[in-house]
Amino acid sequence: MPKTIPQIIQKKAAGLKISMLTCYDYSMARLFAQTDLDMILVGDSLGNVKLGYKNTLPVTVKDMIYHAKSVKRGNDKALIVCDMPFMSYEISAHEALKNAGEIIKKSGANAVKVEGGAEIAGTVKALTDAKIPVMGHLGLTPQAVNKFGGFKVQGRGDEAQNKLISDAKALEEAGCFSVVLEAVPQDLAKNVSQILEIPTIGIGAGKFCDGQVLVSDDMLGVFEDFTPKFVKQYANLSSIIRQAVDTYIKEVNDGTFPAEENSYK
Repeated sequence: MPKTIPQIIQKKAAGLKISMLTCYDYSMARLFAQTDLDMILVGDSLGNVKLGYKNTLPVTVKDMIYHAKSVKRGNDKALIVCDMPFMSYEISAHEALKNAGEIIKKSGANAVKVEGGAEIAGTVKALTDAKIPVMGHLGLTPQAVNKFGGFKVQGRGDEAQNKLISDAKALEEAGCFSVVLEAVPQDLAKNVSQILEIPTIGIGAGKFCDGQVLVSDDMLGVFEDFTPKFVKQYANLSSIIRQAVDTYIKEVNDGTFPAEENSYK
């Protein structure tokens, strides 16, 4: 049985940490299903790490459904959250309901994630009223990269801190079951986590959040274009893959592959 939203919320109440990683395909989802990972985020970060875009803005609803379906087929244990991509929910609550409903129905994801604070609270309420679970996302919101002028730490200074706290409260009141806090000072994230009854999921927000999320390609050392400061690399698969490919090429060239055990009689 997959983990449920009440179980995720209950972990915070019990003082237990929540683990989350991004995932974009069936084979990785199958590997994650052999662990006790709480949640999977099918993130629009796939635009960077899978599709080669400079940012997440070109990603479409169709892209998200395609990848979320693959993940869902590979993992029936973790709670699966699917990002709503840029301009799929900002135009109107009606448009957001249409796109979120399509994502949930076609992909099998358990929830959607949206970026923004009080300005989208009405849309979040419309989604939750329609029985679509929503995860919020505050701080560095990658879909606002042009507004921010790049990928920069957010929530520094009294005014910015007060706004982030106010936005977090607005999302909770609108019905979000959790909120991602990205690239914000640790003390601010701690404050928000203490104020909210719903879990906070940190990414570059320090150790006091109720849970953590990382892009799997970053923490596994697969994506090398850039590595944010907050990433801890738990493996360096890039070097292992390059070595394996180099060995394969050598064995093809010198005729040692395929060997007898790799051939049919």
